[in-house]
Amino acid sequence: MIDGRQRTIIKVFRKYSHSLGPEALQFLEEILDRHEIKDEDVEFSIETIAREYNKQDDAVMKVSLDILRRVYDSLQDQGADDTESELLDPDSHLYVIDAFEMPLWNWSHERGTFERSPIPPTISGTAESRINAIRNRLFIIRQSILRNEHFSPSTIPSRDREHLVTLKSSKQLLGRAGERFLLLGMLVHNNEGTLCLEDADGSVALDVSKLDEPGEGLYTEGCIALVEGEYTKDGTLEVIAIGQPPCEDRETTRSIYGHIDFLGKGSTTLLEDNQYVRRVREELSDVYFFFLSDVWLDNPGTFVGLQKMFDNCIENSFIPRVIVMCGNFTSRSIAQGSARDIQRYHENFDALAQLIASYPQITRITHFVFVPGPLDLTSNATLPRRSILSSFTSQLKAKIPKVHLTTNPCRLKFFAQEIVVFREDTMARMLRNTAEVKPNVSGEDLRRYTLLDQSHLTPLTSQIQPVSFDFDHSLRLYPLPTAVVVADRYEKYKLTYSGCHVFNPGSFVGSSFTFSTYCPAEGSSEEG
Repeated sequence: MIDGRQRTIIKVFRKYSHSLGPEALQFLEEILDRHEIKDEDVEFSIETIAREYNKQDDAVMKVSLDILRRVYDSLQDQGADDTESELLDPDSHLYVIDAFEMPLWNWSHERGTFERSPIPPTISGTAESRINAIRNRLFIIRQSILRNEHFSPSTIPSRDREHLVTLKSSKQLLGRAGERFLLLGMLVHNNEGTLCLEDADGSVALDVSKLDEPGEGLYTEGCIALVEGEYTKDGTLEVIAIGQPPCEDRETTRSIYGHIDFLGKGSTTLLEDNQYVRRVREELSDVYFFFLSDVWLDNPGTFVGLQKMFDNCIENSFIPRVIVMCGNFTSRSIAQGSARDIQRYHENFDALAQLIASYPQITRITHFVFVPGPLDLTSNATLPRRSILSSFTSQLKAKIPKVHLTTNPCRLKFFAQEIVVFREDTMARMLRNTAEVKPNVSGEDLRRYTLLDQSHLTPLTSQIQPVSFDFDHSLRLYPLPTAVVVADRYEKYKLTYSGCHVFNPGSFVGSSFTFSTYCPAEGSSEEG
């Protein structure tokens, strides 16, 4: 008879797609007894061992006792070796990652893991780019759902099997009228304007007339949703429940795919990440990042606000390591403007460069990152957007030693942290394109952050939000970042969801020069 401890051990290893033989199970029980692990700490302890086992190059699905012993010995050695005399250098661990430089990793349904694309992505893309981008979105969410405890089948007989939720595909509905199904797919409208759920095998029309209370969050055309309903003789799914996919936290994803370098800056192990987290908290508690949005350079008040911010930094000896300025850098569109409008746009950047350069105490330390907005002049209009045209930013590059003219979105990698910066009026676009499953959207729906559940910055169709499909991976939120800066015209807010800190710094102009201050040591933000 399997006891509670054995059940926990099997459950943890099953989460990583590993099965345990009797010898491996006995060895793990001996470890728990040897270290006098209490029942309430068993899952955490076994989780540590399972994560390390999963990262071994020669790890096999059925747990090898030899590899398990090696992992245990390695953990023992790591616990004993705690000599970290070298001081941390923030600059050597700070990377500003351009969306077009991120490597493309596609989900392989056959191998059940990510594979790096052998073909370099291009702006024009290929005939398969759109299909691959949508399939990647669907399969990435699906594989994380199947790891969820409510969906993964038990390897041992238990009453839990009675409550197991099983995902089906649209092709499994055929000929099974009157039965109830749970499907995962994308909400879209067909040519007749009927709301449908589309998955990798086909699509099914949805009847939401009897839907009582949809789950929390926003349901937009193009979002991935879990839909439960009864299949009818008319070939439609009579929906009784709809919800967002469960969000997988960063640590779980990293424990499985920690060997994959999603950002192109070198992969680190979870152990290294945890050591960095601890040391950043202890040694770099005085490091801060500033985030500003809607820095309208054609508004004289902006320069007054920036000067006030810089003066406060000097007076209080509070100089940030990074200042991220997000567009729009103009209060109105000048894409079709006159020559005078274009010249004024250029002059405003020159004036900004001159202002920043007048504070050498700041420019010696601070990295300045410029992220374009929807109204700024870049070489493309689709997402991801390239950096502001270099012809307008020559003085910024000449006068500021640590300047980064980057894309929208972009990412900051700081030790173990990944911070996504995105400047787009996403909330308004999502509210304009909600599916008819939820006619009354409440404030709570706006607060529950749908983007994290969707593992994507723009859970919309390409007709609503044009995207360069070969670079759709730069819009993914998988693995879940440490923080997401959604610089949006929507009201200022902050929240932490599934361990990810999300915040909107609000508009710099028109709101008393507000901005957000992010502290990597705490993983949280405050109003600046």
